[in-house]
Amino acid sequence: MLETILVPIGVVGGLGLLYGLGLAVASKKFHVEIDPRVEQIIGVLPGANCGACGKPGCAGYAEAIVNDGAPLNACAPGGADTVALIAGIMGQTATAGERKVAYIHCASGGKLTTKLKYEYQGISTCKAAVNVSSGPNLCTYGCVGLNDCFDACPFDAIIIDENNQRIIDEAKCTACGACVRACPRHLIELIPENKIVRIDCSSHDFGAVPKQVCGAGHPCIGCGICAKNCPVDAITMDGQLAVIDYEKCINCGICATKCPTKAIEDALKGMRKKAYIIDEKCIGCTICAKKCPVGAITGNLKEVHHIDQDKCLGCGICQEKCPKNAIEMR
Repeated sequence: MLETILVPIGVVGGLGLLYGLGLAVASKKFHVEIDPRVEQIIGVLPGANCGACGKPGCAGYAEAIVNDGAPLNACAPGGADTVALIAGIMGQTATAGERKVAYIHCASGGKLTTKLKYEYQGISTCKAAVNVSSGPNLCTYGCVGLNDCFDACPFDAIIIDENNQRIIDEAKCTACGACVRACPRHLIELIPENKIVRIDCSSHDFGAVPKQVCGAGHPCIGCGICAKNCPVDAITMDGQLAVIDYEKCINCGICATKCPTKAIEDALKGMRKKAYIIDEKCIGCTICAKKCPVGAITGNLKEVHHIDQDKCLGCGICQEKCPKNAIEMR
């Protein structure tokens, strides 16, 4: 009876010892030396594993930096401090990229700003809802309002107000892109923080249709007036939707003043500095007058020019173009 118990125990124990020795030998033989800088970089990364760098988590990004020469400033949540630490570990110099924030190109999605075609009672996610008759809201391009973006944000940078409207807290936003990936209607874009003129709509419908289905009341109707009036050609039409090229945009706000439906948000509306000519520096070259998009500057050649403050939008184009630094914004 004792042998019946001891033999199997001995066999199992012997096999365990044999396999253990095999694993020990294998670990020595196939050991891969890890560059200590990888562990150091992982230690200074924020550990969000958000994927903003394009790699599978912070460890993947650290390995890509050391082994593949990945850019040192790709960690959006880490910011400038993390870039400096990584640069120190790598013995290189690097600066943080332009700070970006998430922006929702839709003013609807709230209880008071959404027109519904039916009451949705399925799985409470935007991703599920858009698969049922193109979603419950009349605007098939607008925010569904079931907060997939809010649930995806790892930094609590999305606030839901009393109207169930989503608001981006730009101070907390790290531009990790989690909300961008979560939105099934692709309403969220990462844009430069300092670009404060933004199109508040994603509708590709034209004319009266957007007005009829938009609960917020100021949709893009595809008229193209903003694109025609942009002084730097920063706005183009993607079908019936106006789109801003932020590399060209100068924050002048002219598009917002021209938009007939107020579908363009301008955070500096009414607060821009106005242009003033410094008489003793002005040589009357007429460049500023020719470049002013609203005709606010007048004057004859070789004479001091004048700016009509009622017309001036504070776009700053004249200041930028003046060869004598004779224009200041105040």
